[in-house]
Amino acid sequence: MTAHYTSIGWNRHKRIYDAICAAGIVLFLVTFVLIGMASGSETPDPMVLLIRAFGGCTIVLLHVILVIGPLARLDERFLPLLYNRRHLGVMTFCVALLHGGLVVLYYHGFSDINPLVSLLLHSAGTGVPFELFGVVAFIVLFLMAATSHDYWLRNLSPPLWKLLHMSVYVAYLLVVLHVAFGPLQEARGVLPWLLLSAGVGVVAGLHLVAGMRESRRDGNRAIPREGREWIDCGDVDDIPMNRAKPVCIRGMERIALFRHQGGFSAVSNICAHQNGPLSEGEVIDGCITCPWHGYQYRPEDGQSPPPYTEMIETFEVRVEGRRVLVNPRPHPPGTPVAPAACPTRPEGTE
Repeated sequence: MTAHYTSIGWNRHKRIYDAICAAGIVLFLVTFVLIGMASGSETPDPMVLLIRAFGGCTIVLLHVILVIGPLARLDERFLPLLYNRRHLGVMTFCVALLHGGLVVLYYHGFSDINPLVSLLLHSAGTGVPFELFGVVAFIVLFLMAATSHDYWLRNLSPPLWKLLHMSVYVAYLLVVLHVAFGPLQEARGVLPWLLLSAGVGVVAGLHLVAGMRESRRDGNRAIPREGREWIDCGDVDDIPMNRAKPVCIRGMERIALFRHQGGFSAVSNICAHQNGPLSEGEVIDGCITCPWHGYQYRPEDGQSPPPYTEMIETFEVRVEGRRVLVNPRPHPPGTPVAPAACPTRPEGTE
């Protein structure tokens, strides 16, 4: 963020990611329309089919977006899907825009009043305002897409930006209600209802499993030694090389305790970019690398390598015997702290 702003910093990985996403969207739309044309007893209206295709694609994309996070926490092999999730989010907004635009033009474009006013009046006149659910969800997706660039992340501040983008769950709930009280009311058979219910169940289930796993890990909180402010974080062998152990302390943010070639270093668990969990990352080329978007920090001072200037808090670490201790009092972001040396295991032991 601190080097310079560009419209979109595409690299080979992002191009492949976007190409696969775009191809998947086109494939879904084409398949939906072809199945719709082949399955109807009467020749369906092509515009109605296209409207439904864009709407169906939007809700499928929202499900994909919402399962990426918990999947990446449960299995790091899904992390590549997380790195450029914002690109997928912007694509989802574009598909929703096409869906909403066609709805307004096709169903309300020939009204004597403004099409948007006609849409809202029609929604207010129904038993359940399913169209209004869709409008509010669209506004949320628009705000998220409009602020997806790092410029807004920088100027809104990461906590506020993250709070805004957590509203994707509000948009998801509204879209589910929009579909349940709208298109599904005219659906034939139970299959559409089963598909929607299965999607909601998968999203909720994965978040619940990931949350329970996180809760169990937080339950193993480090306990201060009697009469001392240092936290006993376990045996030196509890931390794999170039990985971290999250240190959970009541009333505090987690601390990421890393083991690297220089020894043991502790930094804030919160990435300065999007508040990503650094303890779930690893040390690559001598730098702590955030698992969300690859932002890096030197373990010895919490500073990003030049030309970047992001900084995170650092903590004192010491090793007594084979126990790793951390002082929970943070140093200001970017403060150099000498790594604690890893003891050599006595000969003849395993």
